[in-house]
Amino acid sequence: MQKKTLSAVLVIAFLIMGVCAFAQQDIDQHASCKYCGMDRKMFAYSRMLLVYEDGSELGACSLHCVAVDLALNIDKTPKTIQVADFNTKNLIDAEKAVWVIGGDKPGVMSKRAKWAFEKKADAEAFVKANKGTLADFEAAIKASYEDMYTDTKMIREKRKAKRMKQGS
Repeated sequence: MQKKTLSAVLVIAFLIMGVCAFAQQDIDQHASCKYCGMDRKMFAYSRMLLVYEDGSELGACSLHCVAVDLALNIDKTPKTIQVADFNTKNLIDAEKAVWVIGGDKPGVMSKRAKWAFEKKADAEAFVKANKGTLADFEAAIKASYEDMYTDTKMIREKRKAKRMKQGS
């Protein structure tokens, strides 16, 4: 009986390792964000993977950078838009995700955060702990475009301050 249990545990362990390796494959292919240079592994909880119908891809750190790419490639049609579940870091369909907009937790590349969850209960628990508003993908991407000017200005100012500090 112990051999069967040990075998089952080993099979499950190998399956989990395989799923984890597959889940991280997009990070290996797109280590840093094309637009801001952020390390996508470090921001695995907010990363996104955008695949266009022509086969081209964007691995981004956040919804902010995906919004930039969608605006710059207005003639390309997205085939899939995936986002990391905030808790598990697994990529999920961004259009089916439950999004949380705003709240107390600072966003990635955005003053007003936008987080994705696979399960509504997880999003509700996040809102209870961190505030924010439940939303769908359309509301989240719209908020990203609404925030684009202030977010871009904030990023420029932070980078300017960093350069000035390094120059001192």
